[in-house]
Amino acid sequence: MSSTYYFAIVGTNDSPLYETELGVQRDESKYLNQFIVHAALDLVDDAQFMSTACYLKTVDRYNDWNVSAYVTPSNIRLMLLHEAKADDAIRLFFTDCHELYLKTLLNPFYEPNTPIQSQAFDVKVNTLAKKYLF
Repeated sequence: MSSTYYFAIVGTNDSPLYETELGVQRDESKYLNQFIVHAALDLVDDAQFMSTACYLKTVDRYNDWNVSAYVTPSNIRLMLLHEAKADDAIRLFFTDCHELYLKTLLNPFYEPNTPIQSQAFDVKVNTLAKKYLF
């Protein structure tokens, strides 16, 4: 089964810091994926005040797509658009991506709340996706 995932890291000012399609890539759905994730940001803001956990599970649904979210203590939102329902694997993926983002923040050449353009970061996210999501 070939699944498609859309992963985005959204900054504190609601702008995307990082985004990628994982799995089978479809160019025609790129803007739809961005729209669905951006539309779910308000629901993430509401859900984060109802829970003390970082992992908020599924916060929104659009047709057959689910939007899962993870909110860091610094209010950076990790969002995953997916079809399959695998909460434990998604939670582990988010936890490792959060750790990867923290390592990026420790880089003295990275300015917080700016887009992440590191090719090494992209490779590591793809490796985590293969480990947990596929």
